[in-house]
Amino acid sequence: MKKENPQKKGFVFKPYEAPNLSPFDKLFEIFKELITHTSGDFDEAIDWLRQLDKEYELTTAEYTIDDFIEDLKQKGYIKEEIDPDGNGNGMAITAKTERAIRQQALEHIFGKIKRSGQGNHKSKSTGIGDEHTGDFKNYQFGDALDKVSMTESLRNAQINHGIGDFNLTEDDLVVEDTLHKSQMSTVLMIDISHSMILYGEDRITPAKKVAMALAELITTRYPKDTLDIIVFGNDSWQIEIKDLPYLKVGPYHTNTVAGLQLAMDLLRRKRNTNKQIFMITDGKPSCLRMPDGQYYKDSNGLNPYITNKCYAMAGQARKLHIPITTFMIAQDRYLMQFVQEFTRANQGKAFYTGLKGLGEMIFEDYETNRKKRIKG
Repeated sequence: MKKENPQKKGFVFKPYEAPNLSPFDKLFEIFKELITHTSGDFDEAIDWLRQLDKEYELTTAEYTIDDFIEDLKQKGYIKEEIDPDGNGNGMAITAKTERAIRQQALEHIFGKIKRSGQGNHKSKSTGIGDEHTGDFKNYQFGDALDKVSMTESLRNAQINHGIGDFNLTEDDLVVEDTLHKSQMSTVLMIDISHSMILYGEDRITPAKKVAMALAELITTRYPKDTLDIIVFGNDSWQIEIKDLPYLKVGPYHTNTVAGLQLAMDLLRRKRNTNKQIFMITDGKPSCLRMPDGQYYKDSNGLNPYITNKCYAMAGQARKLHIPITTFMIAQDRYLMQFVQEFTRANQGKAFYTGLKGLGEMIFEDYETNRKKRIKG
């Protein structure tokens, strides 16, 4: 007998509706973007927000920019700075805001990447770990007892010895295979030479966003990995994750060698087998620090004395099993030739890219590298 009104199954497609954000949340999304561009300058970010408000009517009479500022105070996103004399010195963002900026950067960049799975990414080799593969292997002396699959082991015992006279031996035991979660130590090098803001193009802000997103990804999803961030201009020095929103370009040349030296010094101290260097730069190496402390500089083309030092550092990193991935955010022909030679010396990788898609490239490369086991 034919059923009447059979239930239909399928998908119902509806027009996308943006989440219903509060007035504060709408402004806060914009504020986080502005505070990144202004390198943490609260007053400048608010000035920009007021200008945007005039042009696009972001606020209403019921909720103004001043109300937003008061909410930022109440929620702990900003605090008043006090100078040594006890006088007020304006408002500054707090660690809570710094974290919110990193989370936003992660969402913007990681959200554009096609997700291939959940949780920590695994290496291709099996071993001691806690990621289940669904496969089983015979028990061997030394295998953890908590990895023994009782269901499969009892099944083997019944097959091997029969149900009537139950007997469980070591030969019946099987353990579930697990994937070894490889750990990665990464150094991210960021070029802060003057060319990063030349020709009216802001190159430092996208680099900061990538660094903040990568830092948030590693600290939240890969807590056993390490990330060190260094900047390089005339010299090179390490910065903390909390310093990233305030990072600015300086009146510097590009001492790539100093950056690589510091990066390798940091990685030598790491116990992880997997080590790598990511370098974001837009210019040619144009500076070296000499043994007497003086700087050797040459901004005119590629100086062989400087580039040869870079190639030597690339080769040294190769001997230490440290691959270098260069993200060149400039596409001048002669600079590409330098990067090609540099990459050949290290047997690393190079991406020639503009600012668009820089974050996605770095994230995809990071996760690809995590899946590899680099044999020391």
